[in-house]
Amino acid sequence: MTRCSEEKKALRREIRQRKQQVSEAEKASLSQQLCRQVEQLPEWQEARTVLLYHALSDEVSTRELLQRWAGQKTLLLPVVDGDDLLLKPYRPQTAMSPNQWNILEPTADTECFSDYQAIDLALIPGMAFDKDGHRLGRGKGYYDRLLPRLSCPTIGICFPFQKVEKIPVEPWDIPVQRVL
Repeated sequence: MTRCSEEKKALRREIRQRKQQVSEAEKASLSQQLCRQVEQLPEWQEARTVLLYHALSDEVSTRELLQRWAGQKTLLLPVVDGDDLLLKPYRPQTAMSPNQWNILEPTADTECFSDYQAIDLALIPGMAFDKDGHRLGRGKGYYDRLLPRLSCPTIGICFPFQKVEKIPVEPWDIPVQRVL
């Protein structure tokens, strides 16, 4: 294991500990505030097609955005397919099921979305982010393989305690353009 990957593992442990020190109520309140900030962004207001994510319990929840904007914008959710993420449209009536990490995803019978150029904005989760947009994921590389396909603004979204001074970076790590 490289020194960089050891540093990433240690940082993941530290962020997990930070998350455990914050109550569910505080995470919910912070999630609501962050969703309101997202809705104020010109990129959000102008976007017709948005890539979101269905949050794990320790991530910024996007449920409010999914509920409020389904039907007004084309909302996409990632679905794990082997080593990659497929994108599927989300609507209120979309059948959802948990994947192997307990992340809710549109079910297999939902059509895939493949027009990456039509995506106007992508909100990206992460374990941690630094001021340069470098992102620490959970170690599987899914978003590092997805981000190069996107030409839209990419915004990392995290709780304040997930911001760190510097994230160890490897050649394949793809930063986001901005962090909220």
